[in-house]
Amino acid sequence: MNELLENEREMKNIVPHPLSFINYHSLWIIPFIWGIFLLWFYSKFDLTSMAIGITLWIAGLSIFGIIASFLMIKWRIFILYIAVAMVGTFIMWKYNLWNKFNTFLPGYTMIVFIFGMLFVEIYRKSHCYTITNFRLILKGGIIRKKERSLRYDKITDLSGEQGILGRIFGFGNIIPITQSGFGLGEDEAFIGGGVSSGKRAKFFGFAGGGKDVKMPRARSYYELHGVYPYKEIKNLVENLIQESTIAPYEKEQVELQRKIVDLLEKKDKNREGNM
Repeated sequence: MNELLENEREMKNIVPHPLSFINYHSLWIIPFIWGIFLLWFYSKFDLTSMAIGITLWIAGLSIFGIIASFLMIKWRIFILYIAVAMVGTFIMWKYNLWNKFNTFLPGYTMIVFIFGMLFVEIYRKSHCYTITNFRLILKGGIIRKKERSLRYDKITDLSGEQGILGRIFGFGNIIPITQSGFGLGEDEAFIGGGVSSGKRAKFFGFAGGGKDVKMPRARSYYELHGVYPYKEIKNLVENLIQESTIAPYEKEQVELQRKIVDLLEKKDKNREGNM
């Protein structure tokens, strides 16, 4: 439960759409399929060479880990894949399963990564976005809980994004951008080249140039990630931002009108009590 401010009320509580974390689900789906492929491959070609079998298994996990880490810019994914390979190798050594590698490795891979589905779902459900009449409250994380509280008058822009699945199933990402630039990341393009002279590499020069482009980008717990229905929520947030950015004199008028309404309601109640 969120601790609300005085006169604050909740308008919506949202959890990301299940398909909005498909990129994280791919981290267990691909290795799981790799395990199925190895089971078929080992039996199809009657592979009995333990060295080739283990090398193929580790190479596959390493390649998947490098590609995933590069695409998601998180090298901890590669470390996780290597840890899975090390644990599997240790189990084979501990229980002397070298002669059963062609069944153990595929089975171990599928069992380990099927638990990845549960972990991703727990991680997804740890995200909670609360829209109130005063602010956005964004939370997420399992071990370390991250939280962001953002008042509407601090938001200068909203960036919306829908992928192919998002357009089909009606969910999307909404990134609130503040005056300080929170919610913006950088994409960098770089060009470089090297030159050597002579028969041997006596001289090597390197020159390059880069260009940074500000892009709307935030962690899933610092944005409205995978919210559904996307258009309805985006319109709601935009209206709340618009309401909070009225001119100072308009705010005074609104407050004055509220006070007048409160006084009239009190007078009506007093009249009813005296009758």
